[in-house]
Amino acid sequence: MVMVTAGGAIFPRLKALGVDVVFANSGTDFPPIIEGLAQAAAEGLDLPRALVMPHEHAAMGMAHGYYLMTGRAQAVMLHTNVGLANGSVGAINAACEHIPMILMSGRTPVTEAGRFGARTVPIGWGQEMRDQAALVREACKWEYELKFPEQVAGLLDRAHAIADSTPRGPVYLSIPREVLCEEIASEGLGALPTMRPARTAPDPQALAQLAGWLSEAKAPLIIAQRGAGDAASFAAFGQWAQDWGIAVCSWWATHLAIATDHPCHVGADPGPWLEQADVVLVLDCLAPWMPDAHGPGAGAKVAHLGPDPLFSRFPVRNFRSDLSITGENALTIPALIAAMQGLPRDETAIATRREALAERTAAHRADLISAAVPQGDRLTKAAVSRVLGEALDATGRPSSVFSELGTMLGSLPRRDHRSWFQEPHSGGLGWSFPAALGAQLAEPDRLCVATMGDGSYMFSNPVACHQIAEAMQLPVLIIVLNNGEWGAVRQSVTGLYPDGAAARANAMPLTGLTPSPDFCKVAQASRAFTAEVRNPDDLRPALDQALQAVEKDRRCALLNVMIA
Repeated sequence: MVMVTAGGAIFPRLKALGVDVVFANSGTDFPPIIEGLAQAAAEGLDLPRALVMPHEHAAMGMAHGYYLMTGRAQAVMLHTNVGLANGSVGAINAACEHIPMILMSGRTPVTEAGRFGARTVPIGWGQEMRDQAALVREACKWEYELKFPEQVAGLLDRAHAIADSTPRGPVYLSIPREVLCEEIASEGLGALPTMRPARTAPDPQALAQLAGWLSEAKAPLIIAQRGAGDAASFAAFGQWAQDWGIAVCSWWATHLAIATDHPCHVGADPGPWLEQADVVLVLDCLAPWMPDAHGPGAGAKVAHLGPDPLFSRFPVRNFRSDLSITGENALTIPALIAAMQGLPRDETAIATRREALAERTAAHRADLISAAVPQGDRLTKAAVSRVLGEALDATGRPSSVFSELGTMLGSLPRRDHRSWFQEPHSGGLGWSFPAALGAQLAEPDRLCVATMGDGSYMFSNPVACHQIAEAMQLPVLIIVLNNGEWGAVRQSVTGLYPDGAAARANAMPLTGLTPSPDFCKVAQASRAFTAEVRNPDDLRPALDQALQAVEKDRRCALLNVMIA
């Protein structure tokens, strides 16, 4: 009988659960993990890839991006409380976006002497906490601490099943060093999972009621933020919206639900459409509109549909919901489409509505294109977005853009499932670069582009991310839209105080990031292709060169683009 450390037993069990990668940032609690991993590999056990992560934030972001491409939860392994603290922002982002992952971190040894694995260095005392799990408890669906080595398989099975159950999200397991040092038999670690995820099905009666509302509506509106499920339901959703002539708005969309050039896609502003809508379907939206700026009419019917339509994790979220339907989008959207088949249709009214929608959306897209021009000799976010879209279209390859206060959906046309992801509404900055790396790892033939502001780039721990890109040969394209400030903070201030002292000041307090670092040199330290763009005429040639480096040379590329 082959014996392995409990630390090593984690890996074959994760592989049996369908985990491809363990993103690991090791520490002094890792000796039984590293020894057990080498032992399991020597015994020929089937293992996931164990990847070295030079920063915990990168590990969390890569697990997030990997899931976006594959739909399979991955694992992250961090170092005691300090590593978990660095990873906590990634856990918050994952929880907000319903991204499942198994998060683990070591626990400083409990014993001071007399037991194998006891404390040996001063940090064994310094990293002790009364409640280590509190660092991520609010972001995790489930958390526990491994007590005995024989619990490894059962607890990982439970963790994985809960993470992947509706609504999905991260889970956390604390793994103390003394327990990891004990040995258990490897037999059975590759067996089938003992627990399966629970997927919530939509209530048929509620679906029938919603189908009736939509079929009878004169001015139906769908507001979608987090996509339309998988590739099949994404395609079905677009066709269904066209068949029924239903307006679709992408207000602060973190995932793409419908092609930006679809004749029913009305853009990002729900205001004009909410005013006239008689039925509003809120499709997986944390915040479907801004209550102080717009909202549905008093006589409109409002339905919320998604994995957690009331977003129960959030204490305050009081958007009206006359009908709430729970289920994964990939299941509920086809079910809703099926429920509407055979219902009475006013073909003339639908055709008229469809034609009017197509005319208005075409005009809106034309306005976006005409507005996406440089301001004098300076580029804008909209202009960079438009040119990036043209460059990506010219490649003819599938691509995914991970935008974090960077390029703008609409000015940047996106048409395919998984082609657009925006920063989570939790706002944990530094997300897009490692998320793009994780996506590239999952799908090497896809063009993965991370676009972000200069502040977000600094938050991404770029030295660590560029090291990962080179070490793992992940040729992502990074575009820094550099305005030398916290642009989102400035916009928030001017939104509340448009005529205030801060808006009138020559330099708004607490927003400036000048002098700007030479981001190209940061990327060059890891042998990336780099270019700085200041002139609008230089953007497309620089993009083409960067894409050449990514596609042909398989090198990471960075463009530092100065914007107004």
